[in-house]
Amino acid sequence: MAFNKRIKIKDLIEQGAAQTSATLMGWVRTKRSNKHVSFIALNDGSCIQNYQIVADPNTIPEETLRKINTGACIRALGKVVASQGSGQATELLAEEIQVLGESDAEKYPIQPKKHSMEFLRENAHLRMRTNTFAAIFRVRHNLAFAVHEYFHKKGFFLIHTPIITASDAEGAGETFRVTMLDLKNPPKTDSGQIDFGQDFFERETNLTVSGQLEGELAALALSEIYTFGPTFRAENSNTTRHLAEFWMIEPEMAFYDAEDNQNLAEEFLQYIISFALEHSKEDLEFLDKRAAEEEKAKKAELRSEMGLLERLQFVTENKFVRVSYTEALDILRDSKPNKKKKFTFPITDWGTDLQSEHERYLVEKHFKKPVILFDYPKAIKSFYMRQNEDGKTVAAMDILFPGIGEIVGGSQREERLDLLVDRMKELGISREEMWWYLDTRKFGTTPHAGFGLGFERLVQFVTGMGNIRDVIPFPRTPGNAEF
Repeated sequence: MAFNKRIKIKDLIEQGAAQTSATLMGWVRTKRSNKHVSFIALNDGSCIQNYQIVADPNTIPEETLRKINTGACIRALGKVVASQGSGQATELLAEEIQVLGESDAEKYPIQPKKHSMEFLRENAHLRMRTNTFAAIFRVRHNLAFAVHEYFHKKGFFLIHTPIITASDAEGAGETFRVTMLDLKNPPKTDSGQIDFGQDFFERETNLTVSGQLEGELAALALSEIYTFGPTFRAENSNTTRHLAEFWMIEPEMAFYDAEDNQNLAEEFLQYIISFALEHSKEDLEFLDKRAAEEEKAKKAELRSEMGLLERLQFVTENKFVRVSYTEALDILRDSKPNKKKKFTFPITDWGTDLQSEHERYLVEKHFKKPVILFDYPKAIKSFYMRQNEDGKTVAAMDILFPGIGEIVGGSQREERLDLLVDRMKELGISREEMWWYLDTRKFGTTPHAGFGLGFERLVQFVTGMGNIRDVIPFPRTPGNAEF
């Protein structure tokens, strides 16, 4: 059997030629039969459309037809003919059908009916066979491809930064420890502490929370680099916005200042979303209809004013508004929702960290465009961000999108050794442990900048899914590492 001689459903639909022979392979979505004929809807994952196979019981043995049920994998050979029904231009008149592997119709959980998202998460090993999840992961692929294409065209180099590290780039302390020590009887020091000097790496190590710091080292040699890899946060959170394992895109650029950083991030986001609109058109149209149905089920005050495709075009067709944190805070403080106490988190003093509701108000109500906020208070940002001359703010920026709020965070990095060391002292960050990072400020330092984009947050925005667990194939969350 030559499996590689099959034609993908996507290619067959695009060719649209009748009176040719074809071999299709895929999974049965539905089968409906009468005593004269069976109609089988087949999908092979190559596109959103199913392809209809017409099976005559005089040609296909009844024993074979009995095994063809939802979830079964089959190989069908036949002639492509003009379709007699609506919904498709052509169909396959089967001359031979083979069931590949076992098929237990009664036990297959993904039946042709509406299933809850929670049920599908519990069956994550099969959920990609549904239209919704197949569409999501095809879109995810195109977004990932667009990321690499964009940076390749710009002359950036991909750097694979460590997954196991001894540093905590964010300073959050919520990391997954990596150890080979005997957890039942770990070695101890004279003071009674666990002796990590006897561990595999001879020191405490954890899974990375970010590739940024190592990315900076690479940028200060190759000028423009990006990382695209898994990151991990041991945050005990069960919200729709958090994962314990997720993917981050983090470009770092030498000879860039804060404005250069904003320009790159805006161009980058518009490029990859435009790529998805062009190359995932049918999947996004399907997800747009799905999102519209979801919106109908929400309370009126929680509904989005824009459909999914409208939100994507809103980002690609509008120049991003740039506004300082201080100006944005004044706008929010004087806004009707704040004055009428409709914000869950009221805006009061300068220095308040903005919440999603504030970010969405700026984008969706006030400016009606994507927004880049810059010059945040130093006290609420990380140690590595470049301090501004006012002594109160840093050259940080966040990009805000409709429906989701912050999607990108970045900054110009602090290249001045004395100011960086002083900031680390303020925050209690060990100079000895970060000697290698400080070395880059001693030898050939230069202004440089970068940003981070959580890939799942991007996929969530582009697909319109309400829960971030539904845009990664096998989500890792508290209590969940089954698949």
